[in-house]
Amino acid sequence: MKTIRKPKLAEMAGVKRLLDVAAKKGQLLQRPIMELYECARDFVVYADEQGVAGCSALHIDTEDLAEVRSLVVRSELRGHGIGARLLDACVAEARDLEIGRVYALTRVPDFFRRCGFVEVGKHTLPHKVFQDCMKCPLFPDCDEVAVIRGLD
Repeated sequence: MKTIRKPKLAEMAGVKRLLDVAAKKGQLLQRPIMELYECARDFVVYADEQGVAGCSALHIDTEDLAEVRSLVVRSELRGHGIGARLLDACVAEARDLEIGRVYALTRVPDFFRRCGFVEVGKHTLPHKVFQDCMKCPLFPDCDEVAVIRGLD
């Protein structure tokens, strides 16, 4: 059962629980359950015997640019390559859609660097990217790092 796949709608509550734990630690923004249902197709999940143990989403911004967001792995499973596998699933989907670049806004840039991303100035990303920033309690003093990866 340990697999990475698209979630079932009934699993979005488990995705929300994972995201809420990370949001309470300040690792990402809290997201309402209705928003998660609306973008359920963006997600991939890692499921084990206990249910949803990891997730990530690919959010399309433009024809040539998509964001990897909501990348979370249950704390006791970190360091086992699950996050990298979730990221790889998002990158593979972006390639299938012929999207040229994927980026992330993150507080763990070293993880993304190990996965082939490079740091860029946030101002180099299109303005559309920052729509969610208005909801963030840290706005406008964001401490996230922008990373990007080209997909050849």
